[in-house]
Amino acid sequence: MIGTYRVLCVFGLVLPYAALALWIIEGGSVGQIWTQVVDNRLSLMAWLDVIVTAIVVIRFIRVDARRERIGGVSAPLAGTCLVGPSFGLPLYLLMREKARTAAAE
Repeated sequence: MIGTYRVLCVFGLVLPYAALALWIIEGGSVGQIWTQVVDNRLSLMAWLDVIVTAIVVIRFIRVDARRERIGGVSAPLAGTCLVGPSFGLPLYLLMREKARTAAAE
């Protein structure tokens, strides 16, 4: 599973930022973000879904890390806030899997 979580971390980091980079290259600007989010109801629905998912992932990481006694969870928490749940969750699961493997050895 460690390899799978590593691949998912890469996808979760690269895909969102690649889409953002393409949008910026096509002339998008920071000032347009809010306008484009609320202009289209489908876009708004997707953003609200991502926000709720991020809140759930942050809560899960905090609770599970305490239960599993995993330290250093600031990286997946920051990753969730700065990139998104597609990066933060697999990063935390990778950390948890490594901690479990180390404990089993």
